[in-house]
Amino acid sequence: MKKLLAAITALIFASMIQAPESAACTNLIVTKGASANGSVMITYSADSHVLYGELYHWPSRDYPEGAWLDVYEWDTGKFLGKIKQARHTYSVVGNMNEHQLSIGETTYGGVDGLVDPDGIVDYGSLIYITLQRAKNAREAIKVISELVSEYGYASSGESFSISDPNEAWIFEIIGKGQGNKGAVWVARLIPDGYISAHANQARIQTFPLATGKKTSNAITSKDLRRIFDPVVECVYAQDVIDFARTKGLYTGTDQQFSFSDTYNPVTFEGARFCEIRVWAFFRAVSDEMNQYKGYVSGHDLSKRMPLWIKPNRKVSNYDLMNFMRDHLEGTEFDMRNDIGAGPFGSPYRWRPLTWKVSDDPDAPTYCNERATGTQQTGFVFVAESRNWLPDPIGGIFWFGVDDANTTVFNPIYCGITEIPECFKVGNGSMVTYSPTSAFWLFNQVANQCYLRYDMMSEDALKVQRELETRYIKETVSKIDEEAKKLHENDVWKARDYLTGYSVETARNTFSEWKKLSEYLLVKYIDGNIKKEKDGKFSTTEDGYPDSPMQPGYDDKWKKSVIQDTGTKLLVPAGGGH
Repeated sequence: MKKLLAAITALIFASMIQAPESAACTNLIVTKGASANGSVMITYSADSHVLYGELYHWPSRDYPEGAWLDVYEWDTGKFLGKIKQARHTYSVVGNMNEHQLSIGETTYGGVDGLVDPDGIVDYGSLIYITLQRAKNAREAIKVISELVSEYGYASSGESFSISDPNEAWIFEIIGKGQGNKGAVWVARLIPDGYISAHANQARIQTFPLATGKKTSNAITSKDLRRIFDPVVECVYAQDVIDFARTKGLYTGTDQQFSFSDTYNPVTFEGARFCEIRVWAFFRAVSDEMNQYKGYVSGHDLSKRMPLWIKPNRKVSNYDLMNFMRDHLEGTEFDMRNDIGAGPFGSPYRWRPLTWKVSDDPDAPTYCNERATGTQQTGFVFVAESRNWLPDPIGGIFWFGVDDANTTVFNPIYCGITEIPECFKVGNGSMVTYSPTSAFWLFNQVANQCYLRYDMMSEDALKVQRELETRYIKETVSKIDEEAKKLHENDVWKARDYLTGYSVETARNTFSEWKKLSEYLLVKYIDGNIKKEKDGKFSTTEDGYPDSPMQPGYDDKWKKSVIQDTGTKLLVPAGGGH
């Protein structure tokens, strides 16, 4: 049995490590005092053009004394080295473990020259190894600190969201370059009742400094034994400021030191492509964000947004699902309103983000917007941790694949022991189509919708809304309660029940989305739109299809065509009908 488990784990890890660098991700963070039901929630969109969306799983295991773990870089699969294996590891489903601990990330890169080519633990390994070794957010910070200190950090600058049933933290880290093992970092507790976010731009600026007193709300990595003291709200690497001085990155006082401004100064790109996604989230629940328009436009970098804000209303899990779909709608950055949207109001722009209309190196550069919802997402989640329920029940990992706008967030309880077939690692790949893979099915529907976004996407959203609202309602009204009853007598019966529900729900989603893909093909074939009546496509009395609608293009697009073609398409007077 041990050999079989080892083989399964190796297969999962080997597939997982093919994931590329997720250098364009978004994390939203909601504390329990800011959430509608008292849960702690974080989100994560793993955005990459070559990332295959699947649901990772490591069963809980015991290892012998002296066992070692091979570490492979998550982005490339490159072997980095070996680290000591923990004697016991926790079960992990996706980015949440059986104790409701969840971790997400966004890559910010940071100043050049600080990646350590000799480091053994990259940012992806930090996430998944830590989830197997830590029970809560504070323990996770301790594990991360110890791992990078002992084995070296192999990646560039990274922001992590770390949440458990009671707290949410933002943790920012960057390496120290070749010959300097370890990393410099800062972790801050998000105050209860507040929300935060990060999106490929370091956001922690100044932070509380340790005083050496037991009542201090800040400690350094030298004093990690105190991290479990509730008074501690900030933890940082002991040399985070001094290292910056030795590199010539900072010359001011300790009190004025800003992690972000030192290790990842904001540029036009950092504001316009990254911070704008944080702003989109904040503005959805705050009336005070218009003052930062100049900042997120990239034209006034002097007025940065706060690290966290107090929302004007409570935030639900369903809110977060929809915030992850944001395309800057209703703002001056709304991409549906210019010629780039095409004739059907698309909020998407294919890469690159910046472009020119001339080969002249001095020609002006233009940009597309980079919204939260984007086509190149591999997988996306809302991790919800609820402290009033036993761990296997309290943690729901709402998981979807591909573009958040046209995905369905499926309830995957953190205590499950089996992964749904459509999400399993190894069921297809980025270069291998699988008819049973949710990633390929959701991509099929999304790419259909991109062609006629104004109408087709709404058909997809109808099915999406029906499924998600039903799943949210039944998890609270039925599944939680039944699982609690089972848990009182036998935790494994409860976990089996939750496994069955999670698997069946994913199977239902796959089935409904398959029907949707067929419906869209039939309804919108060849640019026509079939008429419907009483839930069916309209036909004549003898069963022949009714003549389809042919809505054509709006006047704005027609005028653009005229401007581009001049008189070439002009029909002579009296020659048109």
